[in-house]
Amino acid sequence: MMQVYFLGTGTSQGIPVIGSTHPVCKSSDLKDKRLRVSVWITWDDNSIVIDCGPDFRQQMLTSDCPKLDAILFTHEHSDHTAGLDDIRPFFFRQKKDIPIYAHLRVLENLRLRFGYIFETENKYPGAPGVETFEVKNNEDFEIGSTKIIPIDVNHGDLPVLGYRIQDFVYLTDVKFIANSEIEKLKGAKVLVVNALREEPHHSHFSLQDALDFIHLVQPERAYLTHISHLLGFHEEVQKRLPPNVFLAYDNLKITL
Repeated sequence: MMQVYFLGTGTSQGIPVIGSTHPVCKSSDLKDKRLRVSVWITWDDNSIVIDCGPDFRQQMLTSDCPKLDAILFTHEHSDHTAGLDDIRPFFFRQKKDIPIYAHLRVLENLRLRFGYIFETENKYPGAPGVETFEVKNNEDFEIGSTKIIPIDVNHGDLPVLGYRIQDFVYLTDVKFIANSEIEKLKGAKVLVVNALREEPHHSHFSLQDALDFIHLVQPERAYLTHISHLLGFHEEVQKRLPPNVFLAYDNLKITL
Protein backbone atom coordinates (compact mmCIF):
# COMPACT_ATOMS: atom_id res chain seq x y z
CA MET A 1 0.00 0.00 0.00
CA MET A 2 1.16 3.51 -0.82
CA GLN A 3 0.07 6.64 1.05
CA VAL A 4 0.35 10.13 -0.43
CA TYR A 5 0.17 13.11 1.92
CA PHE A 6 -0.32 16.51 0.27
CA LEU A 7 2.03 18.74 2.27
CA GLY A 8 1.19 21.80 0.21
CA THR A 9 -1.04 22.50 -2.79
CA GLY A 10 -0.52 26.22 -3.44
CA THR A 11 1.32 28.15 -6.09
CA SER A 12 4.57 30.08 -5.56
CA GLN A 13 3.09 32.73 -3.25
CA GLY A 14 0.83 30.36 -1.32
CA ILE A 15 -2.69 31.23 -0.20
CA PRO A 16 -3.36 33.67 1.34
CA VAL A 17 -1.03 35.90 -0.66
CA ILE A 18 0.73 38.44 1.57
CA GLY A 19 -1.29 41.66 1.71
CA SER A 20 -4.03 40.42 -0.62
CA THR A 21 -7.66 41.38 -0.10
CA HIS A 22 -8.91 38.84 -2.65
CA PRO A 23 -11.95 36.94 -1.27
CA VAL A 24 -10.20 33.56 -1.49
CA CYS A 25 -7.26 34.94 0.49
CA LYS A 26 -9.74 36.06 3.16
CA SER A 27 -11.59 32.72 3.22
CA SER A 28 -12.08 30.98 6.58
CA ASP A 29 -12.21 27.56 4.89
CA LEU A 30 -9.00 25.67 5.75
CA LYS A 31 -9.09 24.09 2.28
CA ASP A 32 -8.50 27.57 0.82
CA LYS A 33 -5.25 27.98 2.80
CA ARG A 34 -2.41 26.49 0.75
CA LEU A 35 1.30 26.16 1.47
CA ARG A 36 3.82 25.76 -1.32
CA VAL A 37 3.46 22.57 -3.32
CA SER A 38 4.97 19.28 -2.11
CA VAL A 39 3.96 15.68 -1.37
CA TRP A 40 5.18 13.07 1.12
CA ILE A 41 4.94 9.50 -0.17
CA THR A 42 5.31 6.33 1.87
CA TRP A 43 5.22 2.67 0.84
CA ASP A 44 6.71 -0.40 2.51
CA ASP A 45 9.52 1.14 4.62
CA ASN A 46 10.17 4.01 2.22
CA SER A 47 9.52 7.67 3.04
CA ILE A 48 10.24 10.35 0.42
CA VAL A 49 9.14 13.84 -0.48
CA ILE A 50 8.83 15.46 -3.88
CA ASP A 51 10.17 19.03 -3.57
CA CYS A 52 10.90 20.92 -0.37
CA GLY A 53 9.87 24.54 -0.62
CA PRO A 54 9.99 27.40 1.91
CA ASP A 55 7.21 25.82 4.01
CA PHE A 56 9.06 22.51 4.42
CA ARG A 57 9.75 22.81 8.16
CA GLN A 58 6.12 23.64 8.92
CA GLN A 59 4.95 20.81 6.68
CA MET A 60 7.19 18.26 8.37
CA LEU A 61 5.96 19.30 11.81
CA THR A 62 2.30 19.21 10.79
CA SER A 63 2.54 15.86 9.03
CA ASP A 64 4.71 14.32 11.77
CA CYS A 65 7.03 12.81 9.17
CA PRO A 66 9.43 10.53 11.12
CA LYS A 67 12.17 9.98 8.53
CA LEU A 68 13.33 11.10 5.13
CA ASP A 69 14.84 8.56 2.75
CA ALA A 70 15.11 10.85 -0.29
CA ILE A 71 13.99 14.08 -1.93
CA LEU A 72 12.95 14.09 -5.57
CA PHE A 73 13.13 17.55 -7.13
CA THR A 74 11.00 18.65 -10.05
CA HIS A 75 13.00 21.82 -10.77
CA GLU A 76 15.00 24.60 -9.16
CA HIS A 77 12.42 27.33 -8.55
CA SER A 78 12.41 28.59 -4.98
CA ASP A 79 8.89 27.42 -4.14
CA HIS A 80 10.15 23.87 -4.78
CA THR A 81 13.63 24.03 -3.23
CA ALA A 82 14.01 26.80 -0.64
CA GLY A 83 13.50 24.48 2.35
CA LEU A 84 16.57 22.33 1.68
CA ASP A 85 18.36 23.52 4.83
CA ASP A 86 15.52 22.17 6.96
CA ILE A 87 16.54 18.58 6.27
CA ARG A 88 19.03 19.05 9.14
CA PRO A 89 16.97 17.21 11.82
CA PHE A 90 16.65 14.19 9.53
CA PHE A 91 20.39 14.29 8.75
CA PHE A 92 21.40 14.47 12.41
CA ARG A 93 18.96 11.78 13.51
CA GLN A 94 19.60 9.39 10.63
CA LYS A 95 23.37 10.02 10.74
CA LYS A 96 23.83 9.86 6.98
CA ASP A 97 23.61 12.11 3.94
CA ILE A 98 20.11 12.58 2.53
CA PRO A 99 19.83 11.38 -1.10
CA ILE A 100 18.52 13.99 -3.51
CA TYR A 101 17.48 13.32 -7.11
CA ALA A 102 17.25 16.00 -9.81
CA HIS A 103 18.31 17.16 -13.25
CA LEU A 104 22.04 17.99 -13.35
CA ARG A 105 21.03 21.63 -13.95
CA VAL A 106 19.04 21.62 -10.73
CA LEU A 107 21.83 19.98 -8.72
CA GLU A 108 24.24 22.66 -9.92
CA ASN A 109 21.74 25.38 -9.01
CA LEU A 110 21.34 23.96 -5.50
CA ARG A 111 25.11 23.75 -5.13
CA LEU A 112 25.36 27.47 -5.89
CA ARG A 113 22.58 28.46 -3.51
CA PHE A 114 23.38 26.04 -0.67
CA GLY A 115 27.13 25.73 -1.06
CA TYR A 116 27.70 25.02 2.64
CA ILE A 117 25.54 21.88 2.36
CA PHE A 118 27.60 20.54 -0.54
CA GLU A 119 30.99 21.50 0.95
CA THR A 120 33.39 18.58 1.41
CA GLU A 121 36.37 20.34 3.04
CA ASN A 122 36.20 22.40 6.23
CA LYS A 123 32.46 21.90 6.30
CA TYR A 124 30.49 23.72 8.98
CA PRO A 125 29.52 21.03 11.54
CA GLY A 126 25.92 22.26 11.82
CA ALA A 127 25.22 21.84 8.10
CA PRO A 128 23.35 18.83 6.73
CA GLY A 129 24.79 16.58 4.05
CA VAL A 130 23.30 15.31 0.82
CA GLU A 131 24.10 12.54 -1.62
CA THR A 132 23.36 13.66 -5.17
CA PHE A 133 21.88 11.59 -7.99
CA GLU A 134 21.43 12.98 -11.48
CA VAL A 135 18.10 12.13 -13.08
CA LYS A 136 18.13 11.70 -16.86
CA ASN A 137 15.22 11.26 -19.22
CA ASN A 138 14.39 7.65 -20.07
CA GLU A 139 16.67 6.38 -17.29
CA ASP A 140 14.62 4.84 -14.49
CA PHE A 141 16.12 4.54 -11.01
CA GLU A 142 15.23 2.76 -7.79
CA ILE A 143 14.44 3.77 -4.24
CA GLY A 144 14.39 0.71 -2.04
CA SER A 145 13.52 -1.91 -4.60
CA THR A 146 10.89 0.26 -6.31
CA LYS A 147 11.34 1.65 -9.81
CA ILE A 148 10.95 5.41 -10.22
CA ILE A 149 10.14 6.60 -13.75
CA PRO A 150 11.10 10.22 -14.53
CA ILE A 151 8.68 12.13 -16.75
CA ASP A 152 10.00 15.04 -18.82
CA VAL A 153 7.62 18.00 -19.10
CA ASN A 154 7.98 21.69 -19.86
CA HIS A 155 7.24 24.59 -17.51
CA GLY A 156 7.15 27.24 -20.22
CA ASP A 157 10.62 26.86 -21.78
CA LEU A 158 12.09 25.19 -18.68
CA PRO A 159 12.41 21.38 -18.66
CA VAL A 160 11.10 19.99 -15.37
CA LEU A 161 10.59 16.49 -14.01
CA GLY A 162 7.53 14.59 -12.98
CA TYR A 163 7.69 11.12 -11.45
CA ARG A 164 5.80 7.85 -11.68
CA ILE A 165 6.03 5.52 -8.67
CA GLN A 166 4.09 2.30 -9.25
CA ASP A 167 0.54 3.45 -10.15
CA PHE A 168 1.01 7.01 -8.87
CA VAL A 169 2.05 9.93 -11.11
CA TYR A 170 3.02 13.38 -9.83
CA LEU A 171 3.32 16.30 -12.26
CA THR A 172 3.55 19.96 -11.36
CA ASP A 173 4.39 23.21 -13.18
CA VAL A 174 3.41 21.59 -16.48
CA LYS A 175 2.55 23.53 -19.61
CA PHE A 176 3.54 21.00 -22.28
CA ILE A 177 4.22 17.26 -22.34
CA ALA A 178 5.30 15.27 -25.38
CA ASN A 179 3.35 12.23 -26.57
CA SER A 180 6.36 10.01 -25.79
CA GLU A 181 6.16 11.06 -22.15
CA ILE A 182 2.38 10.63 -21.99
CA GLU A 183 2.93 6.98 -22.89
CA LYS A 184 4.75 6.56 -19.55
CA LEU A 185 1.56 7.56 -17.73
CA LYS A 186 -0.70 4.91 -19.26
CA GLY A 187 -2.41 2.67 -16.71
CA ALA A 188 -1.74 4.96 -13.75
CA LYS A 189 -4.45 4.80 -11.11
CA VAL A 190 -3.79 8.22 -9.59
CA LEU A 191 -2.58 11.32 -11.44
CA VAL A 192 -1.66 14.57 -9.69
CA VAL A 193 -1.31 17.57 -12.00
CA ASN A 194 -1.20 21.35 -11.71
CA ALA A 195 -4.17 23.63 -12.40
CA LEU A 196 -3.18 27.21 -11.66
CA ARG A 197 -6.33 29.19 -12.51
CA GLU A 198 -9.18 29.51 -15.00
CA GLU A 199 -7.35 31.87 -17.37
CA PRO A 200 -4.58 30.60 -19.67
CA HIS A 201 -1.03 30.98 -18.36
CA HIS A 202 2.26 30.98 -20.27
CA SER A 203 3.95 28.28 -18.16
CA HIS A 204 1.22 26.42 -16.25
CA PHE A 205 -1.84 24.37 -17.11
CA SER A 206 -5.07 26.27 -16.65
CA LEU A 207 -8.01 24.36 -15.19
CA GLN A 208 -9.26 23.44 -18.65
CA ASP A 209 -5.76 22.40 -19.76
CA ALA A 210 -5.57 20.08 -16.75
CA LEU A 211 -9.02 18.60 -17.36
CA ASP A 212 -8.20 17.98 -21.03
CA PHE A 213 -4.96 16.27 -19.99
CA ILE A 214 -6.73 14.10 -17.43
CA HIS A 215 -9.26 13.06 -20.08
CA LEU A 216 -6.34 12.08 -22.34
CA VAL A 217 -4.49 10.04 -19.69
CA GLN A 218 -7.64 8.42 -18.20
CA PRO A 219 -6.47 7.69 -14.62
CA GLU A 220 -8.93 6.22 -12.13
CA ARG A 221 -8.59 9.36 -10.01
CA ALA A 222 -6.96 12.73 -10.56
CA TYR A 223 -6.02 15.45 -8.08
CA LEU A 224 -5.32 19.07 -8.95
CA THR A 225 -2.50 20.94 -7.22
CA HIS A 226 -0.28 24.06 -7.53
CA ILE A 227 -3.43 26.13 -7.18
CA SER A 228 -3.68 29.93 -7.19
CA HIS A 229 -6.26 31.96 -5.31
CA LEU A 230 -7.47 33.01 -8.76
CA LEU A 231 -8.93 29.54 -9.33
CA GLY A 232 -11.62 30.34 -6.79
CA PHE A 233 -13.04 28.90 -3.57
CA HIS A 234 -12.24 25.22 -3.04
CA GLU A 235 -15.82 24.10 -2.44
CA GLU A 236 -17.22 26.03 -5.41
CA VAL A 237 -14.60 24.74 -7.84
CA GLN A 238 -14.95 21.14 -6.62
CA LYS A 239 -18.66 21.13 -7.47
CA ARG A 240 -17.85 21.82 -11.13
CA LEU A 241 -15.31 19.03 -11.57
CA PRO A 242 -15.89 15.57 -13.09
CA PRO A 243 -16.67 12.79 -10.59
CA ASN A 244 -13.14 11.36 -10.62
CA VAL A 245 -11.31 14.71 -10.39
CA PHE A 246 -10.63 16.37 -7.05
CA LEU A 247 -9.03 19.56 -5.85
CA ALA A 248 -6.20 18.50 -3.57
CA TYR A 249 -5.82 20.46 -0.35
CA ASP A 250 -3.15 20.72 2.33
CA ASN A 251 -2.95 17.67 4.63
CA LEU A 252 -5.14 15.52 2.38
CA LYS A 253 -4.11 11.85 2.57
CA ILE A 254 -4.88 9.32 -0.13
CA THR A 255 -4.01 5.65 -0.46
CA LEU A 256 -3.32 3.38 -3.41
